[in-house]
This record gives sequence, C-alpha cells and structure tokens, in this order.
Amino acid sequence: MIVLGVAPGTASTGYGVVRADDLGTVSLIECGVIRTRPRDPLAVRLREIHDGVAELIARHRPDALSVEDVFYAKNVRTTVVLGHARGVILLAGEQANLSIHEIPPAEIKKAVVGTGAATKEQVQFMLMRLLRLKAVPQPSDAADGVAAALACVVAARVPTLASMRARGMAR
Repeated sequence: MIVLGVAPGTASTGYGVVRADDLGTVSLIECGVIRTRPRDPLAVRLREIHDGVAELIARHRPDALSVEDVFYAKNVRTTVVLGHARGVILLAGEQANLSIHEIPPAEIKKAVVGTGAATKEQVQFMLMRLLRLKAVPQPSDAADGVAAALACVVAARVPTLASMRARGMAR
C-alpha cells in the first residue's frame, strides 16, 4: 500500500509518500514541500498546489491520499484560505480516483505518538523511529505530510470492532 500524505498550506504544502508492506514494514519513499510565491494571486497559488499534488499522484501512483483536516485558526481568513488549499488537494485526489482520508491534526498525532496532545518535536522524533530515518524530514511541513501518510497506514491496520465482528473475532 502506498499513501500520499499532505499537510495543506498556501505558502508551503508539505507532503510525504510512504509504502507499507504486508509484513507491517513502513518506509518513506519521498517527502518535501510544494512552495508558492506569496505575492501571487490566490488562484495562481491554488493551481500550483493542485498541479503539484497531481504530479505526485502521477509519479507515485498511491493507493490512498491522506489530508490533514482543517484546524481552526484564530484568524478566520487563514482558516478560509487553508480550506481553499485543502479543496484543490482533495480535487486532485478525486480526479485520480484515490481513496481519500481526511484526518484531524490531533488524530494524526495520536496515531504517530500515542497522544493527540503531542508536540511537533515528539511527532518528528517518532517519525524517525517508526520509519528508521537518520534525520527528521525537513522542512517541518514535509514532516507533517509524512505524519499524515503514516497516520493513514496506522488507521488502515487497526481493525475496527465492526470488521472484527464480521470476521468472527469479537462479540
């Protein structure tokens, strides 16, 4: 299973591509950021984000797209603009017929670290441990994208009570 994780932003959209095999081994394929120019009009920046995500999808052919869900900023405009960025990312995933997972930041932290109140440094430390990396993915937006991808993999491996009942494993 290959998952593209994305942490939306209009200036810097972080991404991470991870591969999980049937034995439970997860490895990092690529991570980075899609940068836009702050002085460009919003529509131009959104197109660049969409095109960047579409190019990643074409290059890696992921099975799923994991997108960090909206968090509510103090500034309403920031929240709205972030929603636009998420929209074009979701559009790229839908156009590629990917399975799309929107995961709130606290759930990403919980999946990677074990607590939804984890700090950015704790998440980065666990990314290094879980993916057997020598260094934290840089910049931090890229690490956020890797965490989103990893959270999707972890969620896919944790059986739900309903699926366990369907397999006769729980009552």
